[in-house]
Amino acid sequence: MPLPLPYKSPLWLPGGHLQTMYPAVAIARPAVAYRRERWEAPDGDFVDVDFVDGEPGKPLVVLFHGLEGSSASHYARALMAAVAVRGWSGAVPHFRGCSGEPNRAPRFYHSGDAGEIDWIVRRLRARTEGKLYAAGVSLGGNALLRWLGESQRQAGIVDAAVAVSAPLDLARGGESLSSGLNMVYTRMFLKTLKPKCLAKLAQFPGLFDRDSLMAARDLYAFDNVVTAPLHGYRDTDDYWHRASARHVLGDITVSTLVLNARNDPFLPGIYLPKTASRAVTLEYPEHGGHVGFAAGNPPGRLDWLPRRILGFFDAAQATFQATRAPGADELCEAAAHG
Repeated sequence: MPLPLPYKSPLWLPGGHLQTMYPAVAIARPAVAYRRERWEAPDGDFVDVDFVDGEPGKPLVVLFHGLEGSSASHYARALMAAVAVRGWSGAVPHFRGCSGEPNRAPRFYHSGDAGEIDWIVRRLRARTEGKLYAAGVSLGGNALLRWLGESQRQAGIVDAAVAVSAPLDLARGGESLSSGLNMVYTRMFLKTLKPKCLAKLAQFPGLFDRDSLMAARDLYAFDNVVTAPLHGYRDTDDYWHRASARHVLGDITVSTLVLNARNDPFLPGIYLPKTASRAVTLEYPEHGGHVGFAAGNPPGRLDWLPRRILGFFDAAQATFQATRAPGADELCEAAAHG
């Protein structure tokens, strides 16, 4: 698969908001035949993983979804459909509470959930014969980058990685989502998060303050009541600082693409990191919105992003093979020794 041209938004879809919303709600999503497995987690909880079964020995692509996403999200279906066309395998693990059934433990998921990523990736590595590639979108992209950076060379159990529209600086992203038209996204998230939290309170009375939860009108307030204390952070400021992927980009040793549009409403381009390790490719097109990247004439297509992700994996593999290819001296020595 040749690499797609650098992303250029269609003329009929202007602006970061339209480029974010339209692909998510108006472009047809390809059909994907998923097979679900339920994994029992070490803490007594469970994680549901939706698989696309490919040919034995071919690569497997694991995709970590975004905040309140799932295997049904437009980007997940688009990528998994492209994986299936190649005869590869795919896996979309659901973060706690995102598979359609409440999780058992007194926790949810969060942007710095590197431990959860580690457990899932290691289970997949143990059962995968071929290459293992990892992708993450939005919150899932930030968590994947945190794992890559924190694990450093131990993350070499994946052969390459891609993070799309990751909120690399959670504080700046949180500020952006707390004002103006961006409050549309915040209200959308809170509309599903709050009922989940009320159900969690029914499971675990006193886990957090109900009145404070219901009063939350932005993600800062919500994270202060729920996300931060449930996952070992002092408060929202502590969570947003310590969980931001920008702090670990210099520590990543696995070949990684970080793809963020500069007009992403969730993280304005002025806050995108300018430096990373040599293993990391920072790709910041001017347009694309938040996990948008629509292509083609109306009504549009979702195929640019899967092509970019899989093209990066292809290129990483080609580079690896080239660096491992024996030189002339090695070939002569091998021939001399029969």
